[in-house]
Amino acid sequence: MAETDATGSTWRYRWAYRQNERRQVAFRDAEQAWRRRDGELRRLRAAAAALSGTPGAGLPVELTPGETVFWAQPGAQLVEVRHTAVLPAPELRVAADPPPLRGRRPDGVKVVDAGLAVLTNRRLLLAGGRGRRDWAYAKMTGLAHDPAAPVTLIQVLDRRGTSGLLLPPDAAAEFRFTLTLAFAEAIEQREAVLGQLDELIAEHAQREPFRPSIVSPAQARLSARVPGGRRTVAVAAAFALIVPAVLLESEPPVQTDVAVAATPAPTHTPTRLAPAGPVARKPRPSASPSASPERFCGAPRNPFGYDFCGGGEKVSRPARAVCDFFDCAPGFWQGKGYLVQCRDGQYSLNGGRPGVCARHQGARRPVTL
Repeated sequence: MAETDATGSTWRYRWAYRQNERRQVAFRDAEQAWRRRDGELRRLRAAAAALSGTPGAGLPVELTPGETVFWAQPGAQLVEVRHTAVLPAPELRVAADPPPLRGRRPDGVKVVDAGLAVLTNRRLLLAGGRGRRDWAYAKMTGLAHDPAAPVTLIQVLDRRGTSGLLLPPDAAAEFRFTLTLAFAEAIEQREAVLGQLDELIAEHAQREPFRPSIVSPAQARLSARVPGGRRTVAVAAAFALIVPAVLLESEPPVQTDVAVAATPAPTHTPTRLAPAGPVARKPRPSASPSASPERFCGAPRNPFGYDFCGGGEKVSRPARAVCDFFDCAPGFWQGKGYLVQCRDGQYSLNGGRPGVCARHQGARRPVTL
């Protein structure tokens, strides 16, 4: 007879309830992150399509005839780099998922002025306390955005050194996007940026997380009866092996008294051997750091680092507890390929083989590590 608690529900039902609750929480988090990024991409697409300048009235800068203002930001800092290599040519590339930027100034970058940064349809300029510095799009030969700091460096034809702007971290992403748009508009390539944004939106739509399927009590394994499941069993087994070895190695050395055989000579007395030197201890195995996934790209949260980002290796030998975090299809462990998500949201281990996900509306995308 199945063991039940006070409410009459068995441990299998309790396990299924916890599993379903955890899957729903992970799904809601992934869906919210996906919706935020989807909204941001669509906002950028709309801004690129509706890009138009303003006369720039009230700004402390002189504009040339026909010049309009796209963007302005106070508190920008003019920076210079004394020694630098040739920067790459300006590209019409929109960052798919820009990383967070730190506010600290990179090494080798010197702040020489501060003021108002302005992007127009012809140039980028800084109206600072020591004067004005501008970078005309027609003369730009190099452009580089620091991947970790809100610094953009620029090289132009009529200036030898490399200079640029250090912006507040919360304004850097908008500045970089608007600079890309302004440069594209200057060379009549705005359609290329719009096409790139359309591709990013379509690619992001493919990463929309699936609502997880319901776990039934029949799927519970015996290890679920132990608090912590397989992890507790594995930790207990390791503890049972390590502790006796540590205790054995930590025992104090045994002191041995050796008495000299009795002889008529009175000068001979029992002698004591010096204690043996300390036993060399083996280094204790350090626990491997647990996986701390920061980005899953729509994949369920898991401690193994499995994601949908596509930049790693395909998972041919998944962890034994993978089905506790991913909705494995029936017969999952009979698969002989790599881990792949099917179009109905379940996961198969037959990736790369004929007929993969044939009963689940076909394969959607691989899981990578």
